[in-house]
Amino acid sequence: MKRWHGWSRRRRIVLVILLFFVLLVPLPLGAYAMSLRLAYTGDPAASAQTRNHDALWLGHAWVDGRKTAADVTALARRLDETGIRDLYVHAGPLEHDGTLPLASVSPKARWFTEAMRAAAPEVRVQAWLGDRVQPAKNPGMDLDDAAVRDRVTASSAAVLDQGFQGIHFDFEPVHSGSPGFLAVLDQVHALTSGRGVPLSVAAAQIDPLFRANALALALAGEGKWWSQQYFGEVARRVEQIAVMSYDTAMPLESLYGGYVAKQTKLALEVTPAEVDLLMGLPAYWESNPSHWGHAESVEAAVRGARLGLGDSARENFGLALYVDFTATEAHWDAYRRGWVRAGG
Repeated sequence: MKRWHGWSRRRRIVLVILLFFVLLVPLPLGAYAMSLRLAYTGDPAASAQTRNHDALWLGHAWVDGRKTAADVTALARRLDETGIRDLYVHAGPLEHDGTLPLASVSPKARWFTEAMRAAAPEVRVQAWLGDRVQPAKNPGMDLDDAAVRDRVTASSAAVLDQGFQGIHFDFEPVHSGSPGFLAVLDQVHALTSGRGVPLSVAAAQIDPLFRANALALALAGEGKWWSQQYFGEVARRVEQIAVMSYDTAMPLESLYGGYVAKQTKLALEVTPAEVDLLMGLPAYWESNPSHWGHAESVEAAVRGARLGLGDSARENFGLALYVDFTATEAHWDAYRRGWVRAGG
């Protein structure tokens, strides 16, 4: 104690900071990791299998002329005997001012919507639109600007005129609590409701730890997560909400699966019963600090979602594969084996 009193104030502060990071930070993180591992244990309920509300994100090649009639036939065959009933087809991106030059961006959109409707009439084809939004380090769309929102609404109407059967938004990064995002959802939802088609969104993950998002904002200037309350506010404005439950930085498959299980439970708690809830599946390979390919697998995501769903009788729950042009046969097999034929 005498030595402590003899130290300078600066030396004491440095020691306290070091003790915080050496002792206090690892302890809660270790406890959280253990909770994720426990969330991944046990057997999923036999009833936790496809309810025919699944989805697939499709790349831009389907609307720009690179795909053929043979590709549409193959896609319809691929979807047969799965639970996939919605396709989110990349029909953008939107310009930062909310406009969308259809002639140059999606010249074959009308061909694809008609061809897909003929090949798989039970599958709904939605236009996937989005952009990088402010505040961000790079230029992006300002959703707080009413004129921008008006142009986004007009662009949404234009793609519906191409034969799409719904609008699917993916704006990133939308900060938790953003009023501009809620406002554009309200505005476009009035349009889609009038047309009798759904509005859906690709949603951020829900804040997994108390104030974790605030820390990310302070350190990086961008928040990765939404609060559970804000997630619920978004869900109440759409017909479908699909959680982008990947790019989690989880280093182990068991931790990633447990993370998906917890995200599923958090989302189920605040998604209205009449709104479709889907959990994303990472059908792609990357290996970097935000996405470890050996950990973030389709198998782990499927099992985690099933564990999070439990024995819930909720019918409008599904899984969504991201994305068609990176999905391998192994990814498809994991989805079918773990979810489509889970109870068989």
